[in-house]
Amino acid sequence: MRSQDNNNTVRLSLVAAGFIVFLLAAAAAGCTGTDRLDGGEVVVAVTIPPEEEFVERVGGDHVRVILLVPPGADPHTYEPPPGTLADVAGADMYAVVGSGIEFELAWREKIAALNPGMLVVDCSRGVDLITTGDAEHGGTDPHIWTSPKNAKVMVEEIREGLIAVDPENAEDYRRNADVYLGELDALDAEIADALAASGVKTIMVYHSSWAYLARDYGFTEVPIESEGKEPSPQRLEHLIKQAEEEKIKVIFASPEHSTRSAEVIADAIGGTVVTVSPLAKDYLANMQRVASAFAESGRP
Repeated sequence: MRSQDNNNTVRLSLVAAGFIVFLLAAAAAGCTGTDRLDGGEVVVAVTIPPEEEFVERVGGDHVRVILLVPPGADPHTYEPPPGTLADVAGADMYAVVGSGIEFELAWREKIAALNPGMLVVDCSRGVDLITTGDAEHGGTDPHIWTSPKNAKVMVEEIREGLIAVDPENAEDYRRNADVYLGELDALDAEIADALAASGVKTIMVYHSSWAYLARDYGFTEVPIESEGKEPSPQRLEHLIKQAEEEKIKVIFASPEHSTRSAEVIADAIGGTVVTVSPLAKDYLANMQRVASAFAESGRP
């Protein structure tokens, strides 16, 4: 127990040291979002890779994006290095997911306090959040971006944020957003048709990431993991029985999490494990892949 306490102390000390480095870097830089030179690029911080695509598509050549949680990292547990945080000291805008993702619960206020001139845009504003019993997520499911319907709301919020910090290029932002929103509309229709035609009713996943997609397109997500914990033997037995009863043959996992429990269930039912990521940057193409995989799992 003492060794674990010591490890926790060291970990907290490293986090505190990193935060101090960030504070000193911000002070040395002496700049905030209000210091952007007219005609210069707009620096926008985002939490996850899908938002990176959203900002780049709306902002075009006018923006530079700082990604806080890199590809392959888990935004539920990731801690940014001091260098990344120091970069945010010069950002004009931070587009937060806003739905209770752990990274933002831990870092949003600290980042905002160290860059008071930065506009913080809540991309979840206007999204009908799914409530959960998970206190770690702030009582809501944070994965709003995994439904194209919600992605449209996020893009609209990003558009308005960019116009606020850079009104000179407002027409470009509106035009770019309109084009991308049209592509999201097409993606929405494509996913709806594919899932309806497949007849898929239930998907079983290791980590609950697709509840918004399930709600918006009429199927059910059954998670294996519960509140960040591996399933008990009794829970595994129940999931295997459910998979057999509902003729589920594909168990979905993500590259950001372990596949062990998914493989146990797949082996028991004679099925397979398919990996899909909710965090890929190439949002349009990735959501097409995800919808195709879900649809295929529903076919006899």
